[in-house]
Amino acid sequence: MTDAHVFAIGLALAALAGVRVYLTVFGVGLAGLMGWTHLPPALEVTTSPWVLGTAGVLAVVEFFADKIPGVDSGWDLLHTVLRVPVGAFLAAAALSPDGQLGAGALATGAGAALATHLLKSGSRAMINASPEPVSNWAASLGEDTVTLGALAIVFRHPLLALALVLGLGLLVFLAVAWLARRLYKGIIGGSGTRTT
Repeated sequence: MTDAHVFAIGLALAALAGVRVYLTVFGVGLAGLMGWTHLPPALEVTTSPWVLGTAGVLAVVEFFADKIPGVDSGWDLLHTVLRVPVGAFLAAAALSPDGQLGAGALATGAGAALATHLLKSGSRAMINASPEPVSNWAASLGEDTVTLGALAIVFRHPLLALALVLGLGLLVFLAVAWLARRLYKGIIGGSGTRTT
């Protein structure tokens, strides 16, 4: 595996942790435990029964909590302090052949996790402003699907997984920017005074 592939794995895992931290940790641990991939020494901690069990249970809790408007935003706020450091760890551990976590890799992972976390939480806060729950459920299921899809291919096709995560992140960013612009125009247009 080339350095580019290893870097793509680390960055993709960090970005996924910013969206679905428990599912990402569970997926990495399960892949290592089942022998689907060889994990670097620092990532082998994810194969621990305690880590797998805890991450699995919390992934199920997150699956349901993330579908409830308002609860999902509270969940995102609470997990700001967890997603970023876990993303930093996953990236640095993936990039470390000897188990030592480098400062540059930690910073890169933290940045990727923070970017996807802010995009997720910001877009969901805007979606929650709409009165119907369908868009919230669709966004949440989309996040689940992207995370599972990227986890399924990240160790075999890391560049493709990274492209998938970054491409969909860009699409979400553009959609949120478009929606924010429309809302802003609606607010400004609705608050204008009319003369008769």
